[in-house]
Amino acid sequence: MESFTYARATETAAAIAAHDAASAFIAGGTDLLQLLKAGIQSPRHLVDINALDMAAIEVTPAGARIGALARMADVADHPGIVEHFPALSQALLLSASAQLRNMASMGGNLLQRTRCTYFRDPAPAACNKRRPGSGCAAIGGENRLHAILGGSDACVATHPSDLAVALVALDAVVRLQGPAGQRTVPVEDFYTLPGATPHIESVLRQGELVVGIDLPGSARARRSHYLKVRDRASYEFALTSAAVGLDLDIQAGTVRSACVAMGGVGTRPWRLRAVEAALVDAPVDDPATWRTAAARATDGARPLEHNGFKVELAKRTVQRALEETAALR
Repeated sequence: MESFTYARATETAAAIAAHDAASAFIAGGTDLLQLLKAGIQSPRHLVDINALDMAAIEVTPAGARIGALARMADVADHPGIVEHFPALSQALLLSASAQLRNMASMGGNLLQRTRCTYFRDPAPAACNKRRPGSGCAAIGGENRLHAILGGSDACVATHPSDLAVALVALDAVVRLQGPAGQRTVPVEDFYTLPGATPHIESVLRQGELVVGIDLPGSARARRSHYLKVRDRASYEFALTSAAVGLDLDIQAGTVRSACVAMGGVGTRPWRLRAVEAALVDAPVDDPATWRTAAARATDGARPLEHNGFKVELAKRTVQRALEETAALR
């Protein structure tokens, strides 16, 4: 780890003013400290933002407003989140160990870096995300955990956040503040595809700070569910995951609308618009409804040598998540 200077900000404007291209914001530090130790990031200055007033969690029937410094554990356990946005609570509880959830902030979770072994390797191989122009060792190497959707010839690293998948499905927006003022961006549009520039991972601009997350209240959000499939039952990243929300017409026995997103399969959280469209007006009591819709989950997939199993696993994950969500009472 290289040496750096450190300052603790007490106002948002001051924190932003203290940040430049050689700086990094730090809150829980659960990912950043690993990146510093591995030499993946080497900021000359750290701006501690923990004293900023950005930890509130507010939930009303109209929606939720969550500060970027709210800890993952606090959001997961908040009664309003559990009642009105169960998929969000479940995604957080499945995200990491209890110790990490107690430290990690919501904003920091959204900005965590990929768990690609080549990116995280202390003696880095070819990795365009870490060293632009060096190549992508994963494409012809060990790629069992890598993406089948959204990859390019430059990068196939999987996006790691469970939280982001749930937020995409729930139509959340992220609030940003920077030198040019404030703006909001749908979480679905916050992350960029790797293309030829995989080192650019989001639309976050220089000096911008994630200050909060907003979620609209809806029938789909209240009937929502997060399902995670992984190699072991605790503290593991997803092979596949699915966040599902359903608005059901109980009297007619059909699906009014659906929201579906996947993790573990894409270079960013992957919204499944084709699955959602296939569910509209479909009968709830027909098992074929969920199977037929889930078959569209991997449209456009490009599996690699060792992760072709994810194509079928993704479909089964979505089908099971849909069935379990529909069965909620």
